[in-house]
Amino acid sequence: MAAVEQYLMADAAEIAMARSAAPQAIAQDATVLILDRHGYKTAVEGTNGFTCLVERSWMSPFDSPKFWNPKMRGPICYNPPAVKTVLPYTLTRTKLVLAGLSKAELHKVIEASVAKNELTAPDAGAMSYMLSKLGYLDDSAGPWCPHLMFHVPTTGGTSWGANRAGSPVLFNDEFRDVPEPETIFMVPVAYWSDGSAAPHMVLH
Repeated sequence: MAAVEQYLMADAAEIAMARSAAPQAIAQDATVLILDRHGYKTAVEGTNGFTCLVERSWMSPFDSPKFWNPKMRGPICYNPPAVKTVLPYTLTRTKLVLAGLSKAELHKVIEASVAKNELTAPDAGAMSYMLSKLGYLDDSAGPWCPHLMFHVPTTGGTSWGANRAGSPVLFNDEFRDVPEPETIFMVPVAYWSDGSAAPHMVLH
């Protein structure tokens, strides 16, 4: 892990980046969380059940080389079912990381939390928006492309026809070490949250 300061942002910039994850009609009424040295805290209390925040690199799979990349910023906005069951993954990992746990210790604690049913599988209908131009998902992709994420209980990619020729559904089959009981399917879309078109080249 890099120095904690490298993962932090100015509050106003982080609020703006978090809100850029979703269409304005959703983000303007969403709760917004920001990161400090101890974890995420509420910067804006929302009214529509959605929660927007900027995730950091430690939300990557444990076998990903970007796990500690301090440049990573992942603006995301969770819908109500995901706020209930998926957002706790982020809050838990972040709290443990900032408490000083090593990667191995973090993995072990999360596995134990899952075994005790403290971290549960995603509720039906759990999804999130990642439509921000402002994000930085890794050193090769930058903001990558606008996409929706569907959070489901752990399953294989074939159940959604992911990564098949002509399928719009994508699935990370390269880095798979995720101790939380979920699988994420991604569906790229044509527009960023500000309404501008996303170049087709970013999908390759």
